[in-house]
Amino acid sequence: MEKQVISRLSALAHPQRLAIFRLLMRRYPDRLPAGEIAEVLGLRPSTLSSYLSALAQAGLVTQQRAGTSLLYSVEMTGMWQMLDFLTQECCRGRPDMCLPLATFERDTPMHPDKYNVLFICTGNSARSIFAEAALRAEAGDRFNVYSAGTKPYSELNPFALEVLRAKGHDLTLLRAKNIAEFQAADAPRMDFVFTVCDRAANEECPAWEGQPITGHWGVTDPVKAAGTDAQKSLAFQQAYGALANRIRAFAALPLETLDRISLQKAVDDIARSQIETEQTA
Repeated sequence: MEKQVISRLSALAHPQRLAIFRLLMRRYPDRLPAGEIAEVLGLRPSTLSSYLSALAQAGLVTQQRAGTSLLYSVEMTGMWQMLDFLTQECCRGRPDMCLPLATFERDTPMHPDKYNVLFICTGNSARSIFAEAALRAEAGDRFNVYSAGTKPYSELNPFALEVLRAKGHDLTLLRAKNIAEFQAADAPRMDFVFTVCDRAANEECPAWEGQPITGHWGVTDPVKAAGTDAQKSLAFQQAYGALANRIRAFAALPLETLDRISLQKAVDDIARSQIETEQTA
């Protein structure tokens, strides 16, 4: 195990290899094609191939063929093995030295009176607004729900508002907001933070106070839909439906009985099951 950990640390001891690993972590459980990784990080294909090979050999990245493409994702088992080894070695006889990590991983359930949940997208005009409205309607008695954009539009998308009205949602609390509003010192501390668009997940964001459970529930951007108004409206309805399915599964989790590690796995499983459903549809 020690040799494996040394190999993994060596693979991450390079700024661009570390950037690849961090991107794949933010997009987990998505599997990304090499071309998308290269575009996001500004890497040449040959350079990226070399870095991905090094990460795969170290057991930190897996690849899967889909047609003529190779898709890459984080190898979570390898990452946890590395962290577990370091934690055990570091804390042996000196648990006080690893208190922050030990506090993060302890097997105690979360049980606030109401959970704070934030959905993030780029424009905060459609997908994150859908998620905010859907969770508030599904379980507003258990959750304080917010949404924000990394580069928010000034107004909510009219097609999105049309879908929400048709579904009977209350629109009075919905507005476009910047993510900075929730990173201020007086902002509510989040228990869950979800990205619902790939662009937002691709961006580097500061670590959240309180170490919330995080997840990526990427949904195709309906704003980019072309065609007639009816075709555009359908794209928004499909985006709403995909998010509503995730919201229902999330709201059904027994949050009061799950420890942090089990809860993080459950959040990732919701994303993974939705991806599999969409791929077989």
